[in-house]
Formats: sequence, C-alpha cells, structure tokens
Amino acid sequence: MTDNDSEGLKIDAQKAATRVGLTSNEIIINGGSPLKGRIEVRGAKNLAPKAMVAALLGTSASILRNVPNVSDIRVVAGLLALHGVQVTRGAAEGEWRLDPSNVEQAHHADIDAHAGSSRIPILLCGPLLHRLGEAFIPDLGGCRIGDRPIDFHLEALRKFGAVVEKLPSGISLTAPNGLHGANIELPYPSVGATEQVLLTSVLAQGQTELRNAAIEPEIIDLICILQKMGAIITVEPNRVIFIEGVEELRGYDHRALFDRNEAASWASAALATKGDVFVGGAQQEEMMTFLNVFRKVGGDFEVHDDGIRFWHPGGPLKPVTIETDVHPGFMTDWQQPLVVALTQAEGVSTIHETVYENRFGFTDALNKMGANIEVYKDGMHDDARRVMRREFEQAAIISGPTPLTGAEIEVPDLRGGFSYLIAGLTAEGQTKVTNLGIISRGYENFIEKLRLLGADFVYEG
Repeated sequence: MTDNDSEGLKIDAQKAATRVGLTSNEIIINGGSPLKGRIEVRGAKNLAPKAMVAALLGTSASILRNVPNVSDIRVVAGLLALHGVQVTRGAAEGEWRLDPSNVEQAHHADIDAHAGSSRIPILLCGPLLHRLGEAFIPDLGGCRIGDRPIDFHLEALRKFGAVVEKLPSGISLTAPNGLHGANIELPYPSVGATEQVLLTSVLAQGQTELRNAAIEPEIIDLICILQKMGAIITVEPNRVIFIEGVEELRGYDHRALFDRNEAASWASAALATKGDVFVGGAQQEEMMTFLNVFRKVGGDFEVHDDGIRFWHPGGPLKPVTIETDVHPGFMTDWQQPLVVALTQAEGVSTIHETVYENRFGFTDALNKMGANIEVYKDGMHDDARRVMRREFEQAAIISGPTPLTGAEIEVPDLRGGFSYLIAGLTAEGQTKVTNLGIISRGYENFIEKLRLLGADFVYEG
C-alpha cells in the first residue's frame, strides 16, 4: 500500500464513521476477557445495497426490511437520492422505503462526492440505462485487498448494447438503441458481475443466458427480489441463469437475508477469546461450510430457530487447511477473522487464498503482536487441494499456539479490521486500533455489540 493509499483509507474511514454515528475513529482494548452473551445480526451488507439499487427498476415504491445500519447503506441511499429516488426510513427499525417515480440524471461531481469508498455505483448502470438512457461511474474505491477490475461489468454492458466511454473523471455509458438480451459467459463467477447482468437483463428486450454465474445466497436473494418485482429468472445447474426480459417491473416488499459474514466474524471472536456468543438471526444453511471448519478447529455450536450459539468448549484448538473459493466453498471474507483463532491452534494451519491476491496484508500487524504467520505471495503447491489453482492466489502458514501481546495497529480493510478487534480482545495487555470507520462499512453497531458481550475497552464516543 502506498502512502497515498493509506491517506485515502484514513479519509474514507472518517467518512464511514460519520455516516453511522461513530464519534471516534479509534478504540483501546484491554485483552484477555472472553466474549459472552448475545448479539443480533441483520441483513447482509452484500445484499441490502444491491436490493436498494434494484428499486430503481420498479414503477412503484419498494420496501426493504432488516437493513443494517452500515455506511455502505448510507452511501447508496445518497446516490439514489441524487438520482431523484425518494428514500425514507420506515416506522420499524431497519426498514427503508424507496420510491423511484421521479428518477433523473445526477451531476457527475455529486456522484463522485457521494460514492466515497463504495463500489456500488457501477451496479446503477443497468437500471439507469433503462430509466434514463445514460449512466456515469466515478473512480471506484473499496477495500485495498487486491485488484477488482470492472472489465467484467463493462464487457457485459457492451453485450447488452451499451456504449462505454472512458473519461478523466470516470466512465460514461449510453444506450442509444436500448438494451437487448445477450449470451454472456463470465471468465470467473464474479458476484458483482453476476449482479450487473441480473439488474440489466430483467428489462432488456429478449432473453439473456448467463454462464459461470455466481450463486452465493445473496445472489439468490436478489433473484427473489427481482422475481417479486415481476422478473422471469430461471436458475439452472452448473451456474447457468436464464433471464427473460419483461416490459415493466413493480416495487417489492422484502426482508433481507442475514449477514453470514458478520455471523462468522463473531463466531471467530468467540473461539479466539475462549468465549460463548449467541448470534441471533444467523441460519445454518447459508453457513454450512463455515460450520464444518469451525468444528474441525475445535469450536462448538448449537443451531436454534432464532440463531446459532458459538463457543470454545475448552481444550486445545486444532490446525486446519483452508482453500477459499466462491460459494459453496469457504468464503474469502471468513478467513481473516478465523486467522486470529488459528494463531492459538496447536500446530501448523495453511490457508490458500484463491479469490483476492492481496488479502493477507493484515497479517503483518498480527506478527507484530506475536503471531507466527508466513505469507507466500505466489501461493503454494499442495497435492491434496480441491480448489483449482488461480493465477494471483496467495497462501499463509500459521504456526501456533503463539501468545499475542497488545500493540498499536491501523485497520487496513473491512474484514482485516474486524480481525484486529479480535486480536486485541485475545492479546495480553492493551491494544490501540485506529481507522475504525472502515469496519463500520460492514459491521452494524459493533461498538455496542462489544459492550453487550462484556469486552473491556475504552472508546471515546
């Protein structure tokens, strides 16, 4: 990461913190206390903003429930408002009403200013091309965890009939002849590109066939939303999705799927701190792969109708080998929080990161705290692997158990940032974590949840 990148992250974190009401961008944690108690998780950060974008496609207002109070939601709400969508909070907590009756083109400078660190603006392209015949994408931000090119998005939009023009300030798109169905095969089952195709194809003239699509639970939940709006979408085996374009869509009423990434993060925190945490709202089906690994490491869990209880049952933790992959594989977002628990396992754990090429940058701070983690930037050969080796993958070897000691550390990205909170809670002594605003992009009310779980910390807020 360059100095400019680091400075940009600080600015983004401050903006994110402000959006969700954080009054301080740092926390001091006194480690050594197990987390115990119950917290609730709401709708998925990887679904709710996309569901809000889908409201642009309707001719009537949409209601989205179970929406988390995270900064990405505020970013999307601001972008939609810039385009004339009336965005209001409902009577119930976590309920948003989105009325697209008066959609209009926004000024490029305003879009750029409101987008901040979010990468959501690119998903507005298809809906805006349908509604207005044009769209604009500013330079995109997001976590610095590797190159996330938008080429998949742009190539798909071109196949639908969009004309793409690259400008110094971003990318301008027009659809002089409207949008039509297309045959698209993604080079990689990208979640974002799959969402782009879904949001664009439902109102495109004719049929769209999408091959090598992402099939994450959040994708299926988005398909459910679009079907409620009047879309015709068929999900077939082997990552194939057929979409028959319709002339008009209406608004929806939908409760967002729970955030499985946040649930897994609190589960890892319970394991690392030898705690016992009930995650209300978590569901078994979407977390099966994580639950298997959690049990292999030595953690235990109980599935209830209203959530899942995670705890450390005592005894030594066990090393594991993990290969991250697209769903139904082990999510890349799950490995960073779990790494902290693996520093306390007896033996050598291996993580093959096949989704992002720079997701182990957060381990430098963990080594500073006493961990023994070696990163192989070109990946590692392993005859027992099941996930296909990919060009930019990396690997990490975690040797343990190693006691952690407090330090001053700065949040580098969303999941790495939550991992630092876990490390501080696990470590002996005091840990100062700065750049907290980035964590607020995906973790709702995490300061209050730490309080509910009995964490010992000082937060000037």
